[in-house]
Amino acid sequence: MKSVFVTVGTTCFEELIAVVSAPETIQILQSLGYSRLVLQVGGGAAPTPLRTPAFTLEVFRFRESLAEEFQRADLVISHAGAGTCLETLEKGKPLLVVINEKLMNNHQLELARQLYKDEHLFYCTCSTLLESLKSIDLSTLKPFPPGQPEKFAAFLDSITGFE
Repeated sequence: MKSVFVTVGTTCFEELIAVVSAPETIQILQSLGYSRLVLQVGGGAAPTPLRTPAFTLEVFRFRESLAEEFQRADLVISHAGAGTCLETLEKGKPLLVVINEKLMNNHQLELARQLYKDEHLFYCTCSTLLESLKSIDLSTLKPFPPGQPEKFAAFLDSITGFE
C-alpha cells in the first residue's frame, strides 16, 4: 500500500490541505499507485476522512511525533518549513515542497530553491501541485547527506580555543 504523507507542521496552510484532498488530486495519486493519503492539518480546516476499498484518507491535527508517518510514507508533501524539510530528507524520503505564497518575505522559497538546485527535492505552489504530481520523477532525487555534528563541534572548539 503506497502512502503519501502531507504535513503543514504547526502552521495553518488550508490552501494546501484543500488542494491535496480534492477529488482531482486523489485521482492523480491513485493513478500513480498511491492508495493511502495521510494529512496533518495543524490548526486549519480538516477534510472528512475517507475509506474505500481503493483509497484511504486519514486526517489528524497534531501528534507528539511524526516519525511513524515519515517512516510509512513513500512520498512526503510538505510546507517549506526548514525543520520539516530537513527531517524528511534525513529520513531519505522523496519530498515535494509546496510554497505558501501568502507568507511575507518568503524565506521558504529560498530554502526550497536551494534544495531543488541540489536535487534533493521538488517544489511547487498550490496552483501547480497537480501538474507537479503528474510530471515529477522521484527517481532523479539525490540522497541528502547525513549531518556531521562532529565537524561543527570541532569548529566551535577551534574558535573558542579548546583545540
